[in-house]
Amino acid sequence: MKNTGRFFALLDLISIVLLSKQFWQILTHLNEIPDQILSQAKVVLLLPLFVSLFISAAGLILNKKFGFVAYYIQFPFRLVVWVFSIGFITFLPEMLNLAERWFDILFRICFIAEFFRLYFTIKIHRSVF
Repeated sequence: MKNTGRFFALLDLISIVLLSKQFWQILTHLNEIPDQILSQAKVVLLLPLFVSLFISAAGLILNKKFGFVAYYIQFPFRLVVWVFSIGFITFLPEMLNLAERWFDILFRICFIAEFFRLYFTIKIHRSVF
């Protein structure tokens, strides 16, 4: 169970690496956010989500309760902002020059996998604490 939690922490660290450029772009161009409510909401949700990824990764590596709680808080925001645990697989069609259809398939897999991660996180949380 500890290794599964650490694997989830590794996935959070990968998300941090992949989001860091986008996070920096948002911070340096805050005045250029479009006026659409959806765009502003995504930016407002992405900033604290990025910071909370550090908290969940640290907590899951150390097998502490705050890592699990941070993930539970993140979960709905991950779905809204599309920051998935295995979201890096959506880069495969671009890297391997696959059809656009593959991105849609992999995106759906990421969405479903996030629910599996929630299920296993709850299961680990219950057995450890």
